Amino acid sequence: MMRNAVVLLSGGLDSATVLAMARAQGFACYALSVDYGQRHHSELAAARRIAQMLGAQEHRMVKIDLTGFGGSALTDSNIAVPQQPTEGIPLTYVPARNTIMLSLALAWAEVLQAQDIFIGVNAVDYSGYPDCRPAYIEAFERMANLATRAAVEGRTLSLHAPLLNLSKAEIIRQGSALGVNYAQTVSCYQADEAGRACGACDSCRLRRAGFAAAGMDDPTAYRAA
Repeated sequence: MMRNAVVLLSGGLDSATVLAMARAQGFACYALSVDYGQRHHSELAAARRIAQMLGAQEHRMVKIDLTGFGGSALTDSNIAVPQQPTEGIPLTYVPARNTIMLSLALAWAEVLQAQDIFIGVNAVDYSGYPDCRPAYIEAFERMANLATRAAVEGRTLSLHAPLLNLSKAEIIRQGSALGVNYAQTVSCYQADEAGRACGACDSCRLRRAGFAAAGMDDPTAYRAA
């Protein structure tokens, strides 16, 4: 029998690739998306499409409204999404986002008796978010194995971040080989309701450069200038 795994699925390029990777490794994938009040809400519609196209066993959407805290250009309409590269951790960092999402994934994994969680964080071509670093992934896995009934009873949990040390071009090549249709993904921090990208935010720049470095056509739908 296939082992169950929970895969965090945002609807973007990276998480779609991770879902395809987990399936290729033989896991029965349970996709989890989080509606946290993000500005780029159309990524959630993309997540639904991707979960279906890549054969997730089930896809669940959990709503947690982080706009009540704000503190990020993605959750506070009064903070503009930067259109140029910035120094340090950018305004698009959402406080504790990955910790919140991984905690939700951990809860569902216990219910499913799954010992594997997949997340699409990357520490090479990324925006410098502190919750995308290898040390963070290692620390969360240690915490998960201290905090859960499953681990106490001997079912240890593994947190997989298969993209952690890959360039964006390497991610795109691997996903393409696994049949990911990147035209269906949404990465832009301020995509419109149709999922069309702005072409100027940090996520758009990284995505566009990744396709160029991979020597592949960029299938992203961009808004007219």
